[in-house]
Amino acid sequence: MDELVYVAMNGARQLERAQAITSHNLANASTVGFRAELHGFEDVDITGPGFESRVNTAVTHGGYSSAKGSNIATGNEMDVAVNGSGWLAVQAPDGSEAYTKAGDLRVTALGMITNGRGLPVMGDAGSPLSVPPYSSLTIGNDGTVSIVPKGQGAQSIATVGRLKLVDPPAADLEKGVDGLIRMKDGSEALPDADVSVTTGVLEGSNVNVVDALVTMIGISRQYEMQIKLIDSASENAQAAASMMSLS
Repeated sequence: MDELVYVAMNGARQLERAQAITSHNLANASTVGFRAELHGFEDVDITGPGFESRVNTAVTHGGYSSAKGSNIATGNEMDVAVNGSGWLAVQAPDGSEAYTKAGDLRVTALGMITNGRGLPVMGDAGSPLSVPPYSSLTIGNDGTVSIVPKGQGAQSIATVGRLKLVDPPAADLEKGVDGLIRMKDGSEALPDADVSVTTGVLEGSNVNVVDALVTMIGISRQYEMQIKLIDSASENAQAAASMMSLS
């Protein structure tokens, strides 16, 4: 009975982890630029005395979905959607360079360009982008940031930098626990002049809500089955104990 309880308990615990990943995806179905996390199940041999055929199940993280999210037209000149498989470079809270599809840009009171999470946007020169006081700001399809300095006319357009847009091979990227994408080897991707952006548009989450809901229901039913196995083991143990007491 102990073996049955152990196997069922492990199965239930792994299903809880899978459900947490699915719930996290569903909770971010409306988060700009969110990439859905993938998971799978694999067999893990049980070590120690006993039959070699004994195995447990473990949840494995399968990276993230590279599917494109739907475009959301906003009309805001500070909103950009990175086209194709490219990424926008930002500075993560730990100071490292990371990549995102969230192009909901804004300018802080100090002139720093950040995205909606408050992460500084990197320029292709390798440092966070900032702008002096301006009366208007535009972002070109190539990521070039131009302004009309405050107090000057429209003819005084000045280029202050270019968004760092990158497109490294998908196999070289991984998603961190903070939701940001990074190079697996810890390096920084080089700017790619072929990557472009569309202004006035945001790329939404790539979570398929219907698939996520179906997955959640399926995991819930599997979890119930594991709990029933534990209950059955408890009932069998009680019946065996009762029979032993009568002998």
